[in-house]
Amino acid sequence: MSNLISVITPEVVANSMNYAQYRELIDQLLVENKTTGEDHSERMLDFTRLNIQRMKRWDKTAKISEEAVHLVKLIDRKQIWLVITEGWCGDAAQIVPYFEKLASYTDGIEVRYILRDQNLAVMDEYLTNGGRSIPKLIALDAEDLEEMFEWGPRPKELQEMILDHKRDPKGVSSEEFKKKIHLWYAKDKNKALEQEIVALLS
Repeated sequence: MSNLISVITPEVVANSMNYAQYRELIDQLLVENKTTGEDHSERMLDFTRLNIQRMKRWDKTAKISEEAVHLVKLIDRKQIWLVITEGWCGDAAQIVPYFEKLASYTDGIEVRYILRDQNLAVMDEYLTNGGRSIPKLIALDAEDLEEMFEWGPRPKELQEMILDHKRDPKGVSSEEFKKKIHLWYAKDKNKALEQEIVALLS
């Protein structure tokens, strides 16, 4: 991306959070009946509560294949994985614990988090079909912040399901469809996500 350097600056990275800080921020905001971003409605708080449970569950149960572990251990040039996210985002809660678990097998990857709505200049360089869909992972060379690859906002199979639903809901309500999405994540257990990340690392 030609103007990448001007968008993901050293300041953006310096102001980003590690996973512990990101989780602590979400927990602390919820104590104050808030979530990340500007919308603190009961609906968004409910999403956030659910997401805290999802992340806790994946923190414990996320599995990494031997192939993926082998690949990250081969990394010889340090990378920063910058993740654009929000505490209320259900897809992010299903996905970011996998990034953390994978990165834990190597010193070559540092995962950092920025909030979408506080970093719209960055977000708007990584739109999906014109929308600010999250999470987005941007892998950067740690030395010069040059982009190595990007991924997101969700595994391709699920993205196709969502686009199909938008084109023709077939009578399935938005709430029903959200349940279907999270059931997909529970059954898939990050396998589709891992295949895509492994392909990018290869």
